[in-house]
Amino acid sequence: MANKYWLIKSEPEVFSIDDLAKAKNQTTHWDGVRNYQARNFLRDDFKIGDKVIFYHSNSEPPVAAGICEVVKEAYPDFTAFDPENDHYDPKSKKELPTWFMVDIKFVKKFSKPVSISEIKANRKLQKIHLVQRGNRLSVMPLTKDEFDEIVRMSDK
Repeated sequence: MANKYWLIKSEPEVFSIDDLAKAKNQTTHWDGVRNYQARNFLRDDFKIGDKVIFYHSNSEPPVAAGICEVVKEAYPDFTAFDPENDHYDPKSKKELPTWFMVDIKFVKKFSKPVSISEIKANRKLQKIHLVQRGNRLSVMPLTKDEFDEIVRMSDK
């Protein structure tokens, strides 16, 4: 089966591409997703080997910061079961988890991050969810062409 392509968002002060690069084995679990549509993408569609754009949201400016790869498919998000965790969800049960996460591995940091204004200005990227009005998803699909275009823009 062919690889899929994704964009995931994180606030850099919470977890950045540099944090991923410094993580043990340059790998981490992608936890805390609390939107059902984003959860469904993680749970049902993310597969080992899928390529992912790591996007810094709520930064000035927001940017596509690098690339990572899915190295473990969906499993229950254990942060939902921990009352001490910011992502705790008392309705999610270990026997019937509501929330899922995947593991991602650092591939590369862009030498030139790609800003949201550059993405919006690129006619080849007009259909991505990131530029759609009101889109707040933290996990979204990309086509291979959209992924490749963002990578190409980072090499300019």
